[in-house]
Amino acid sequence: MKRKLLGTLILAALAAPSVAMAEDALPIAANVSLTTDYLFRGITQTGHDVAIQGGFDYAHASGAYVGVWGSNVGWIEDYQGYASGNMEFDLYGGYRSSFAGGDVTYDLGAIQYYYPGTRVGATVNADTTELYAALGYKWVTAKYSYVASSGAFGFGNARGSDYLDLSASLPIGETGLTAGAHWGTFNFKNNGAQNYDDWKISLTYNLGSGMTVGAAYSDTNANPLVWTDANTQDLGKGQAFAWVSKAF
Repeated sequence: MKRKLLGTLILAALAAPSVAMAEDALPIAANVSLTTDYLFRGITQTGHDVAIQGGFDYAHASGAYVGVWGSNVGWIEDYQGYASGNMEFDLYGGYRSSFAGGDVTYDLGAIQYYYPGTRVGATVNADTTELYAALGYKWVTAKYSYVASSGAFGFGNARGSDYLDLSASLPIGETGLTAGAHWGTFNFKNNGAQNYDDWKISLTYNLGSGMTVGAAYSDTNANPLVWTDANTQDLGKGQAFAWVSKAF
């Protein structure tokens, strides 16, 4: 019942028009989305099930920003062995700016991935802290993330794990369509069997009033002997998914 009610509220928010804000309003933005699968770095977080997601961001004129974002997940119980836990909350902050007429952008920050729940036995805490740095030129961006916590998403003794993300996002003329491409590689310190590369191609369409729809295909070379959950789901297999989102 709670999930049905939440889904109804999310869909109502997606259908609602944007509310005009006064010029002196705080620079706070909100977003909400409904996706057929939640993939993070190529690995499904919901066992290839639907996810409802949303967050808030505050950006200061200086370039500093903070934000919070959340989603339902399934891997905490199904893969990492938590007795309970089906939510993810991300807290992040940093500084971003640009130069060379805005063509070159950079972003420095930190993010805390928080997974509330009940662990059992020797299950490693899935909460993870990362530091990141990104550099972009026009429609191409490179981002490096470094695990600063002792564990990385449920794998122990993993400080120093890292993820390199190369992505491109190119508007297609005046059509409202944007083509995207991504490649990434995740290296787990002291947990080498979990290492993998992932890639994704996507297409989004701007519906106006802050609404977008999109579709993508993602795949990885993650070892299925390692990345299979308790429900025998291959978490890193090739997957097509779609979403609708609303920004306020």
